[in-house]
Amino acid sequence: MKKRISNIHVFMLLLGLLVLAACGTSTNDEENATSGDAGTTDNAPAEGTNDEAAEEKPVLRIGTDAAFAPFEYMETGEMVGFDVDLLAAVMEEAGYEYELEDAGWDPLFAYLQSEDLDLGVSAITITEERLESYDFSAPYFQSTHMIVFNEGGSITSANDLEGIKIGVQTGTTGEEAAEKIVGENNENISKYDTTAVAFLALANGDIEAVVTDNVVAAEYVKNNPNAGVEAITDEENFESEYYGYMFPKGSEIVDEISAALTTVIENGTYNEIYQEWFGNEAEIDKLLEAAQE
Repeated sequence: MKKRISNIHVFMLLLGLLVLAACGTSTNDEENATSGDAGTTDNAPAEGTNDEAAEEKPVLRIGTDAAFAPFEYMETGEMVGFDVDLLAAVMEEAGYEYELEDAGWDPLFAYLQSEDLDLGVSAITITEERLESYDFSAPYFQSTHMIVFNEGGSITSANDLEGIKIGVQTGTTGEEAAEKIVGENNENISKYDTTAVAFLALANGDIEAVVTDNVVAAEYVKNNPNAGVEAITDEENFESEYYGYMFPKGSEIVDEISAALTTVIENGTYNEIYQEWFGNEAEIDKLLEAAQE
């Protein structure tokens, strides 16, 4: 009887030891998982995450003034134009997603200065005065000015603007070109929010001429054959100028966007877009030369 009890006792002891050993192994495994492997899995980034984060770029906020055909304007509720198509090509080359909004001309400058926008794209002429407050990309378009007036008018040069009522878009180099001829704050200069409104004032007889960029002037004359208007330029009085993308002063993406723009110009994409909108070959060499100045 004692022997039988002893065997049972031994058996129960062995069984208890086995249970304890099993529990001990499970506990150790759980502790190792918590303090070792599991901690590494929870806290360490997945393979490649750092590289992906480094390559991730912000969505750029871009502003324009969509009332300057054929560069940017609204058509059946959609923003279209040469600037719009070129921008898409440049952003693709640079690897950026972006949002393009119609900010208006004067607000565009204010939003860039306050850094509420990352860049502005709106046939913006690069000038020494603007370079004091903003940064610019390499140039992407050469322009000058033209005078649009009613047919039968006696305007043959910019000097004939003296003594007549002139319309310009406020804050533009068209305004500066007109003031260069007739003087700053001349009472005969009417300033409008958009060039489109200036053309409307011409049609209504409120003014006798509009001074604006040559491509915009030519586009208006072409698209309004019944308006009874014509346009002339004056190389002696109207200097050549270049458009660029405008950035807040000190922007970190200027060089990157400029490089992408130059690539698009050099690889033929720019010329394809140019031909689509203007019907002729772009003078690529002049743009690249201007970029080096």
